[in-house]
Amino acid sequence: MAAPGAADRVEAGCGVTEPSQPPRGDPKRPQFGTRFLTDPRQVFQHNAWDNVEWTDEQEAAAKKKVSENSQPLPPEKQEEYDSRANEYWNGFYTIHENRFFKDRHWLFTEFPELAPQCSLPPEPSPDDSGPDVLRENGAAQTQCTQLANLSLSDGDFPGSSATYRILEVGCGVGNTVFPILKTNNDPGLFVYCCDFSSTAVELVKTNPEYNPGRCFAFVHDLSDAAADYPVPDGTLDVVVLIFVLSALHPDKMQASISRLARLLKPGGVLLLRDYGRYDMAQLRFKKGRCLSENFYVRGDGTRVYFFTQDELHELFAEAGLDKVQSLVDRRLQVNRGKQLTMYRVWIQCKYRKATVLPPDT
Repeated sequence: MAAPGAADRVEAGCGVTEPSQPPRGDPKRPQFGTRFLTDPRQVFQHNAWDNVEWTDEQEAAAKKKVSENSQPLPPEKQEEYDSRANEYWNGFYTIHENRFFKDRHWLFTEFPELAPQCSLPPEPSPDDSGPDVLRENGAAQTQCTQLANLSLSDGDFPGSSATYRILEVGCGVGNTVFPILKTNNDPGLFVYCCDFSSTAVELVKTNPEYNPGRCFAFVHDLSDAAADYPVPDGTLDVVVLIFVLSALHPDKMQASISRLARLLKPGGVLLLRDYGRYDMAQLRFKKGRCLSENFYVRGDGTRVYFFTQDELHELFAEAGLDKVQSLVDRRLQVNRGKQLTMYRVWIQCKYRKATVLPPDT
């Protein structure tokens, strides 16, 4: 298993790059961007193009490349990578610490569920001085102040007094968690974050922005469906999986997703962004790196799977979740200096836990 931050990295041997971020401060930006390549002669005018459709020839070439490198490693080597997964991820974070990644501010555009759900009332203007307005603002201020004064770590479990709970699985060094804590000023928010790597979790806890009053970081193996989480079932509003499910062995994915689904409240959502089939990273793997169909090991021992939309839908539907969104983000990234083009394929999903109906219905 891997921290999502580690999966979408630049790696010389695998060609993996962090998804490009939308311009900050542009709330009107549509999801996935709007820069379309209509004239192939202009391909090197920008660093990236959105929603690039592949030709039949490109897709056939990608399938051929994957087929050529699909001979799996011997079972004993596969077992070694599985049993030493924790060692490989700890080694990765020991080397790179928190210098390798950029904070994912694009998350709030693609996943508004992570943005503030409650905010303090605005300062009253001189024209808003009537008794009703003052009374309304005063009541709202009192409510938010009371929420802010709650000890969100008191009670039976960390964050038990919170009114909105987010869990990020595979938090890496906090490149999703810290933007959420910084941007989301909801005083009732509590964020949980976990990673397979104890080294990564320690880096999160020692970050100056880590606030144990609003956040709880812990070590957890997503692939171990029997392992306990620090929160009861049915208590989370959002579960976030960013480039992490792909690091699990395919045989362990269903049990892991079903376990996470139980943690969600009725109406809670699971948000995912991960590698899609025939992404550039998959096509760049050399022979001797395939573990099983569409599942590979990187040079540093960490592993990665490349999904289709149907595969992800089967996982979530089997866990009892309903589809809200399933998109394929095909992006053309450009190295203008070297005149290179790189085709990226990511899948973005939102699945919701059904709201419980009243007994009389």
